[in-house]
Amino acid sequence: MRIVFFGTGEFAVPALRAAQAAGHVIRAAVSQPDRPAGRGRAVRPTPVRAAALELGIPHIQTADVNALDLPAVLGDAELGVVAAFGQKLGPALLAALPRGCINIHGSLLPRYRGAAPYQWALINGDAESGVTIFQLNERWDAGAIWSRRATSIRDDETADELHDRLAVLGAGLLIDTLPLIAEGRTQPEPQPAAGATRAPKLTKADGILDWSQPARRVVRRIHGLWSWPAAACLFRSRRGREERLLIARAEVADENGAPTPEQPPGAFLADGTVQTGLGRVRLREVVPAGGKRMDFRAFANGRRIAPGDRLLPVTEP
Repeated sequence: MRIVFFGTGEFAVPALRAAQAAGHVIRAAVSQPDRPAGRGRAVRPTPVRAAALELGIPHIQTADVNALDLPAVLGDAELGVVAAFGQKLGPALLAALPRGCINIHGSLLPRYRGAAPYQWALINGDAESGVTIFQLNERWDAGAIWSRRATSIRDDETADELHDRLAVLGAGLLIDTLPLIAEGRTQPEPQPAAGATRAPKLTKADGILDWSQPARRVVRRIHGLWSWPAAACLFRSRRGREERLLIARAEVADENGAPTPEQPPGAFLADGTVQTGLGRVRLREVVPAGGKRMDFRAFANGRRIAPGDRLLPVTEP
């Protein structure tokens, strides 16, 4: 098929590569403008722009996709493919392509419509996630479904890791779905209203960790928030020293142990685990303030963590 590809982030790159490798003609790749990134705030090309340059695909960057000269950009393209683009396509653009536009979404729609689908799947403790390819319309993530593919969520999986798996899963599903659209022998099925949920964009405030929650809920939130905004807390030593701490990975050590006045939620126990509202959590990877991601054992050894030390909610996200 002749395709115009709309994508910006890393999630879109496997699909762009797969579509070209499968013999589809990518008339253009469209992404948002390059932006500063990293600690140095240097301007870096978007992942889709970098991939398009490598693959020899014509590339366009725009802050407003709906302001483009559509005939010049779309040419003889039949279909638009959208993935991690970051802008809403307006009705004129949706109508300008003979087969409209399809979107690769990181959830099993109608569950988790919105900007952070796989993150909320982790936070909410879902057993599975997946990808959906649906026909774009003017409603947010509500178009008719062409195809879906599910995958189990691992207990130790972070949002970053699930993102990468879903990106590859979505690329494969795209290659299987494009012939269905090209042949025109099937039609997408309308999304059911039952089971529709929202997945709002995460904010820094979502990263404030609440140790009064049960252990499993705390762990799933830690994993669902990594690497942005990341689960944040305040480490306070028994000597009163304080430092901000981000938690990247953890595991449930116990699901039944209740807190006590001597061991309230957030308190470190003798075995190095952390008491929660119900059960205990063992930290695996952390990022100290101004530092790099590290094994929690190294962090604990450096600070000689022992009973009396605590993890507290941060006062500011």
